[in-house]
Amino acid sequence: MGKAELGPGRARWTHLALRVDDVDRSIAWYERYTHLRVLQRSSDEFGRGTWLADPLDAAVPFVLVLSEFHRGVDPFGGAPDAILGPFAHIGIELPTREAVDEVAAMAERDGVLALRPTQMPPPIGYICFVEDPDGNTVEFSFDQGTYATVRREWGGG
Repeated sequence: MGKAELGPGRARWTHLALRVDDVDRSIAWYERYTHLRVLQRSSDEFGRGTWLADPLDAAVPFVLVLSEFHRGVDPFGGAPDAILGPFAHIGIELPTREAVDEVAAMAERDGVLALRPTQMPPPIGYICFVEDPDGNTVEFSFDQGTYATVRREWGGG
């Protein structure tokens, strides 16, 4: 395998890692609420982990890493547990306003809706906040303009 096949060839945004209490519960939640799917599972003496990613983004992957550490052998055990929220969040832009409403309705039924669908001023757009099983905030949005802004400022298709 050549160097280009092993790495990105330049600095790239590649992953976000979260500590979770139960990796299987978190996988089920992210696969239910998002477009992310299991890319890889792993385990070692410290615990279990999984990588979730969008199967349609293989050319420029971004991975959500979920790590469940065994009690007593957590290599980060001395550090405080941190969650994303209430403002810090994972953001997922959806193609329609109705898609945001659908996620919010599902989250409300499941008791995990943290912020009802709300129209915010530009560039925020139409959003709702949902909590994952570990209390991390996931924002689902429509019309944030991320794609339009990147294409306008930096080009690309």
